[in-house]
Amino acid sequence: MIAEHEISARVPFSGADIPSDAVINACVHCGLCLSACPTYRETGLEQYSPRGRIYLMKAVADGRIGMESEVFQEQMGACLNCRACEAVCPSGVLYGQILESSRTQIEQARSGGRLAPHPWPVRLLRFGAFGILFRRLSLFRLFSRLMWLYQKSGAQTLARRSGLLQALQLNETEALLPPISDRFSVPQGQTFPAEGHERFTVALVTGCIMSTAFAEVHEATIRVLRKNGCTVILPPAQGCCGALHAHGGDLEGARALARRNIAAFEGLGLDAIIVNAAGCGSTLKEYGHLLHDDPQWASRAGRFAARVKDVTEFLAAIDLNVADLRPLNVTVTYQEPCHLAHAQRISAQPRMLLRAVPGLTLREMQESSLCCGSAGIYNVTRPEMAARLGERKLEHAAATGADIIVTANPGCHLQLESGLRRRGSAIRVRHIVEVLDEAYRGTER
Repeated sequence: MIAEHEISARVPFSGADIPSDAVINACVHCGLCLSACPTYRETGLEQYSPRGRIYLMKAVADGRIGMESEVFQEQMGACLNCRACEAVCPSGVLYGQILESSRTQIEQARSGGRLAPHPWPVRLLRFGAFGILFRRLSLFRLFSRLMWLYQKSGAQTLARRSGLLQALQLNETEALLPPISDRFSVPQGQTFPAEGHERFTVALVTGCIMSTAFAEVHEATIRVLRKNGCTVILPPAQGCCGALHAHGGDLEGARALARRNIAAFEGLGLDAIIVNAAGCGSTLKEYGHLLHDDPQWASRAGRFAARVKDVTEFLAAIDLNVADLRPLNVTVTYQEPCHLAHAQRISAQPRMLLRAVPGLTLREMQESSLCCGSAGIYNVTRPEMAARLGERKLEHAAATGADIIVTANPGCHLQLESGLRRRGSAIRVRHIVEVLDEAYRGTER
C-alpha cells in the first residue's frame, strides 16, 4: 500500500497517447482471456494475464497507483502483445491499443526524467534500433553488411568459442542473429512483370529485416505472385513499417514511419499492398488508427490500410494457380504467427495454401497459435520467458514428426531456428511462400 503522504509522488498518465478509458472499461473481467495468454499459461499468476494488466492500467488511470509502480512497469514489459486475448474476448477489448499506449506513457515518463531510465544495454538497444537503424534503411543495410562480414569472416565462430559472448552476457541474443543472405537485399524501385496474363498489380512491402536477412523470402514471394498473374512493384521510398516502435512504446516514431510508407505507396494504381511478415502486416493494417488524430493523414492512412493484404490472405482469395504446382514429398507442421492468427485473424488461409501443394503432408501441432516467445525484441529483453515459450513450441512441433516447421513471420523464424540449433535438431524452418515457390519451381530443397 502507498501511504497518503506519498500520493503526490505518483506518476500519472499524461500528455499524448493516454490509454483509452473506454477500452479499459470495456473489460468485464470474465477471465476468458486467461487460457489464451502465454504468460498466464506459464506462470498461473493473475498479474501475468490480460485481465490483471488491465486492472493495473485502470489503477493508474484512477490515480490509485502511479507508473512508478514496479508491478505496473514489469507487467507492461512482460506482456508479449500477442493479441491472443483479443481473439477470444467477448467484449471486443482492443487490448493491443491500451498496452501500446501504456508502454508509450512509460517511455515518455522515462525520457522526461519522471521515471528511472532503462539499464544501459536496453537504452543502447532502443536508441540504436528505434532511433537510428530502423529509421534510416541505408544505415540498417550497412549494419546488416557488417553482420554478414562478422559471420563470413570467422569472427562469429571465434566469438562463440572464446567465451567472449558469454562474458558480455550476449550469447542468447547473438544466437538469434539470422544467417545474412549472400545476395544481401532485394533492390527497391524495380517492377517485375506478371507471368502470362496480368491479373493484378500489387506492391510488395520490403521492410527492413525482411529485405536483408530474409531477402530470399522476398525473391520467393515475387516469383509466387508473378506465377499468379501479378505485376509486382517495389516502391523505392518505402521503409520500416514501425511495428517495433509501436510495440515498444514509441508511437510517435511509428507515426513518422507510417507517413513515409503511405506516401511511398500512393498513386500506383494498386490492387493490393502485399506483406509477407505477420508483425509488419498487423501494424500496416492499423495505420488508420495510428494516425486517426492527424487531419492531414487520417484519410490517407485509412485508404492505405484497406489495401494491405498478407500474402497468404491475398493468394487464398484469388483463383490460385494450382496447375503449375509440382509435388513436394515433405511433411510439414504450421506454426501460426500471433499477429497473423490473432491480430489479423488469418488462420485458415495458410493451411489452405499448404494443402494445395501435391504430395505435401500437413500435420497439426498442439497450441499452434500460442506465442513462440519471439514478439519483436521480447526474446532479447525477456530471454527466460521467451526461451520457455520457445521450448514449449518446439516440443509440440517435434511431436508431429514433421521435417519442416512452416511459419510466416521473421521473428518466429529466428526464434524457432535458434531453439532448433540448441537442440541439434534436423528440423528446418521455412516461410510458407518458400514452400509454394519450391512447388512452382519443382525444386525441393
